[in-house]
Amino acid sequence: MGLFSSKKALLPLFDGFVDYHCHILPGVDDGVQTMESSLKILSAYHKMGVRRVYLTPHIMEDVPNTPEGLTARFEELKAFLEEFGKGEEFPELGLASENMMDMLFEKRLEKGELLPLPGNRLLVETSYYNPPFNMRDLLFKVKSSGMTPVLAHPERYIYMSDSDYEELKGEDIVFQLNLSSLSGFYGSEARKKAESMLKKGYYELVGTDLHRWSVLEAYTKVMLPKTIWTKLENLVSKSSKLM
Repeated sequence: MGLFSSKKALLPLFDGFVDYHCHILPGVDDGVQTMESSLKILSAYHKMGVRRVYLTPHIMEDVPNTPEGLTARFEELKAFLEEFGKGEEFPELGLASENMMDMLFEKRLEKGELLPLPGNRLLVETSYYNPPFNMRDLLFKVKSSGMTPVLAHPERYIYMSDSDYEELKGEDIVFQLNLSSLSGFYGSEARKKAESMLKKGYYELVGTDLHRWSVLEAYTKVMLPKTIWTKLENLVSKSSKLM
């Protein structure tokens, strides 16, 4: 089934959309693996109306990427798109990283071995099951370094409760919503949490967390309740104007 052959319920949201979280930089983590796949996805992004894409590959113990290595790969991708994407149009591209708050995070932070989003916003994540024992201290050190912590997909952390979210928002931690969470892609609990936080206005940024082509096809089948759709539409509009 082609990308644009279904009801396209979610597609209008992508007109002018800025994707702050995706794994489209090829061959560097568990996301897209080939240049050709990246070209295909980015071409489809343009047709959907996506304006800008921040590629945010993992930096973590199990995926020991470095800013230098990722920057070099990013330049290779841009050169590939220019050479083999002739006649195609693509969104504007930026490079950042999704940074696991693991045992090496503090050392990487001290050495500046991380790639922030524009505005000195640093995309961070934890295990889905357990927080780092010193999570609050790590977030404080991010802020002390002059950066604003952006917590990736908080709705997916099963250890977090409503009080945890409230406490983090009280500490000025930015929340980034995964669009796929609202589709039920990560299960009913993540969807319920995402809807609840969306209604409370907790999110500031939106991303796809896209790892493969099939996610784009899945988006064309997503139908959302009217109340959730309206909240999401407003969030996407505000989020896409930030950077």
